[in-house]
Amino acid sequence: MSDKAADAGRRVVVTGLGAVSGLGLGARAFTAAIRAGRGGIGPVEQFDATGFERSLAGEVRGFHPEMHLRGTDPARWGRSGRFAAAAARMAVLDAGIDQRELSALRTASCFGTTNGESQVVERLTERWVTDGGLAGLDPVLAGQADAGRIAAAVSAELDLSGEALTFGTACAASNYAIGYGFDLIRTGEADAVLCGGADASNRATHAGFHRLGALAADVPRPFDERRDGIVTSEGGAALLLEPLDAALARGARVYAEVLGYGMTCDARHMTNPDAVSIAECIRRAHHNAGVKPGDVDYICAHGTGTRANDATETAAVREVFNDSPPPISSIKSMLGHTMGAAAGFGALACCAALFEGFLPPTATVRQVDSALGPDLDCVPGQARAARPRVAQNHGFAFGGNNAVTMFGGFSR
Repeated sequence: MSDKAADAGRRVVVTGLGAVSGLGLGARAFTAAIRAGRGGIGPVEQFDATGFERSLAGEVRGFHPEMHLRGTDPARWGRSGRFAAAAARMAVLDAGIDQRELSALRTASCFGTTNGESQVVERLTERWVTDGGLAGLDPVLAGQADAGRIAAAVSAELDLSGEALTFGTACAASNYAIGYGFDLIRTGEADAVLCGGADASNRATHAGFHRLGALAADVPRPFDERRDGIVTSEGGAALLLEPLDAALARGARVYAEVLGYGMTCDARHMTNPDAVSIAECIRRAHHNAGVKPGDVDYICAHGTGTRANDATETAAVREVFNDSPPPISSIKSMLGHTMGAAAGFGALACCAALFEGFLPPTATVRQVDSALGPDLDCVPGQARAARPRVAQNHGFAFGGNNAVTMFGGFSR
């Protein structure tokens, strides 16, 4: 932890992790799959994929919300809200904190999303078309459509009284949520924060990327010379953030320390990433965290597997790291692109890597694209044993929304 960050306010640590993903339910299952380089991509089941040339997705299978939600009726929420609430409850259980104690604190809920309650909106649209307009809509279903209900589902499930805020900054949204939660605790405005992201698989998103020509033929292969796109995915990721002093007082396990974050928004193009803006985002994250490029031991890349993203992202990283970047890998090779939850899952991977001592892999890469620069270490295949001290987590989105969060290892 740097003096700069310590002087800025209370130190913030991660004490609980929760995951509802195509790689498994719970942070343990998620981490085990990441370490093994095991994929979670298969045929689309959440919607009718008839007519699509490419019909694979990273869907959450075997998820029964009634088995995870205890504080609310799952029928109140759309699929994204259920993911967020379930992941948050998992994070609380993982942290070993009594829910009643958490409820009595000023605990906030901050979650990111790209598509909100997309499946609800699709069902409403279908009824609008088939049943003749507004009169045919189910008011209960309409009440679930608001994207803000994702963070609200977490607060309702855990009986939280703090701020509930949903960030709609697309595929960078979870990092926005983590950064906001960090600030709430650092400044003393909150005693604890549950943060992360959630998105549900849906036909509209799949169709949109299909139309852009951005879907992979089989699995995503970030950094591979023959990479050809993303695989749309779904899930919910949650982290419990607490002040360090409070965590130590209750004898909590500390996965990692949140060192800081950086954000930029270039808005130069709706879909194409911008290397200059991304490099500036990384520099801001380093400055705010009080670290230098040489301190960073691992980068969890945005790493979508599109030619444009991987080339732009690695160019930005090389600019900041003077053409000598640390190991950089993409968990989307296994998980797929979970949209608004993507950076949340990246944060989970960073925390697990710092706590357990490994580097997450780019599982599907076969031949690293030489055009991405010499000696790019994307940790191919399976996880690598290591002891990273500082991990950098990337989240970049359409519209030029960029957010990078920094995590550090913690020892008493």
